[in-house]
Amino acid sequence: MTSSLSRSSTRSAVLVGLSASWVAFCVLVWLYGESPRAMASLLFEGTWGTSYGAGQVLFKATPLLFTGVAVDFALRSGLFNIGAEGQLAVGSLAAGVVGTQLPRGVPTLVAVPLALAAAMAAGALWALVPALLKGRFGAHEVISTMMMNSLADSAIGLALGAGGLALTGTVRTHDIVPGARVPRLEAWFPALKGSAASFALVVGVASAFLVTASYRRTRIGREMGLVGQNAAAMAAEKVPVRARLEQALVFSGGLAGAASLGTVLGYKGYFEEGLGAGAGFTGVAVALLGRGRPLGLVLAALLFGTLQQGGLAVNAFVPKELMDILTGVVVCAVALADGALVALVGRGASPPGPPASGAKAASA
Repeated sequence: MTSSLSRSSTRSAVLVGLSASWVAFCVLVWLYGESPRAMASLLFEGTWGTSYGAGQVLFKATPLLFTGVAVDFALRSGLFNIGAEGQLAVGSLAAGVVGTQLPRGVPTLVAVPLALAAAMAAGALWALVPALLKGRFGAHEVISTMMMNSLADSAIGLALGAGGLALTGTVRTHDIVPGARVPRLEAWFPALKGSAASFALVVGVASAFLVTASYRRTRIGREMGLVGQNAAAMAAEKVPVRARLEQALVFSGGLAGAASLGTVLGYKGYFEEGLGAGAGFTGVAVALLGRGRPLGLVLAALLFGTLQQGGLAVNAFVPKELMDILTGVVVCAVALADGALVALVGRGASPPGPPASGAKAASA
């Protein structure tokens, strides 16, 4: 009965979010003096209406899928990881730097996993500070991860400039070696020729299914879910709550760093300042719509990828930034429609601490 009610609440929250975004789209387009129906038609033609547009949607959805899975993993433990933006940024820099340092003759099956491992390690390390602050001191992860986003921007600028990682007079690294490039999907699907969609999308879809399966099929995954529901009860059952909270944030950061597979390794072939910007924050929307289900996460990433590519299609008539507004509307509407999420952001999942003095007196 409880799970049935939970599923009903999930569907309602998603429907509220999608409905609110459509209403916002119609109102904003109308305020710019355009027809919502005409703009919706133009948006579709510029995305799924052509093979190139569809390929670009797949490309833009790829990093969103990785960051969406990352945020969803943290949500499983009752944690709201707002830091995927910074974790992706430092992970992308790590992938770019490692990709340039490898020998030019290294094969793809070696180079890509090495660069990806560096990206995930960097993202995980960037999430380690909020993880320790959460596990050891109970600091709210929303505040600490947002702080790390700002620090990431400064650290990357310093590394590229004073650190000498950027080409002279630029904000980009050297090109990665050919073996570190992720193949484009056009090699298998000629209809996608010209688009930036790469094999990273396949890895992203696989990660969505594998990570969500771990929620049920691994001991740590099950314990993280239970910690998110009731940390105090899990502590009483001798579950290492602090360790699970820390592990959830660190692994979430690693997944966010893996999004560089679609931006640095699968697209540009180098890292530049600002590459992938916004994917971390949009990943929050993907996670909220996906609701811990692999297909839901994939479809949500495709939805927001469509909005991003569609913004370019309608930019001649309405600003493409309108799509960013719609993303924000979805996040706010889903959050407000989901009482459990509102409570999560308000209190967070906290490691058990010593009882308050009032509680001690009552027990005495």
